[in-house]
Amino acid sequence: MNLFRNLLFWIVLALVGALLAQLLLADPGYVLVRYRGMDYTTTVAAGLLILAGALFALWLLWKLLTLPLRAWRGHRDRQSRARLGGGLEALHHGHYARAQKLLEQAAGDDDAVAGVARSAAAQAALARGDVAGASAQVEAMGERHAASRAIAAAELALADGRPTDALVALDAPAAQPLPPRGLALRAEALAVSGQGAQAYGLLGPMRQQQALPEARLSELESRWAEASLHEAGDANVLADRWEALPKPLKSEPRVVIAYADRAADLRWEDAAAKSIEQALDARWDERLAARYGTLPIARLEQRRDNAQRWLQAHPASPALLLTLARLARAQGQWPAAQDYLHRALAQGAGSEAWEEFGHGFAAAGDDASARIAYVNALRAARGETIERLPAQRDLRQTIYDRAVTEERDEHGLPRLRE
Repeated sequence: MNLFRNLLFWIVLALVGALLAQLLLADPGYVLVRYRGMDYTTTVAAGLLILAGALFALWLLWKLLTLPLRAWRGHRDRQSRARLGGGLEALHHGHYARAQKLLEQAAGDDDAVAGVARSAAAQAALARGDVAGASAQVEAMGERHAASRAIAAAELALADGRPTDALVALDAPAAQPLPPRGLALRAEALAVSGQGAQAYGLLGPMRQQQALPEARLSELESRWAEASLHEAGDANVLADRWEALPKPLKSEPRVVIAYADRAADLRWEDAAAKSIEQALDARWDERLAARYGTLPIARLEQRRDNAQRWLQAHPASPALLLTLARLARAQGQWPAAQDYLHRALAQGAGSEAWEEFGHGFAAAGDDASARIAYVNALRAARGETIERLPAQRDLRQTIYDRAVTEERDEHGLPRLRE
């Protein structure tokens, strides 16, 4: 298609030239130039040729006069490119002092590359531990490279643990609109400063501009969604943020746990329990099953019924068995809780099951077994050999044994402890 257009252009140009030549030959015209009493006459065609020749001579003279200047400018440009390339290569190789020197020279040689040169020089200075030098490079960028300056300043601030300063740098009017790297840094600064909801709101623009790989964005989406739920100030805000989440996130364990925890803190017990119940019905997860038993809410009977229903489909789940043990103990059914805990240990529950054993024995007044259970919890966490529990006696007998002393009265009967 381009060849056809070029061919058509030259054909039209040839036709126009032929038409003009025919007009000039048919009537060559007459040109009179009078200058200081002298008359010069010629034809139009000759006049045009003389004018073209004069313009070409002037152009050639200008080129000759500016040749040294252009040669010097080209030499400087080559030097600047060589310094920029050498500085970036030195930065890549880890020669940070040399890289900073070359990049500073490149920034001074050519203002067009000053932004990228000083950004790289700031990285070299920071790699050497020269925070003041890195800040000086950022400040030297000026307003012409406002976006690069804002990004470099934000990187320095975040590396130094100053997310507020990073946000101030990125919100500068001269740096707007932010490039993709600026958006990613702004979202990171918001998340670090405890504004997860605003960071979550930047995910859309970041996806449009491909600021980060999709896998990284998906990871940040769940993390920032979790943070935004934790930050909800009241139940209405929490509900709005939960409803605004996409459906896949509502079954993501860390997000569901964050919502359930915050709902429980706000005395929203039904919402806290139902969020985990719906997530487990949609997709089984051991973390959610374990958290279901530790929610600081009531509804013990309903939660235990749900857990027993899930146990039919997941009989070997250590987290679910541990949850059933916790719920049974909370209902005052310690023998049933012990049975679940033994089954949980058999499925690999580990230190959490031993800790629950310790809580149960301590509440039942069996201090010796409680101490063994707590020690076993530590040993299980460290991967050490655990100690067997002593044979359990009847609970009533244990309480009675603790209530009486070894002293006997004059009739030989045990005397109760006062």
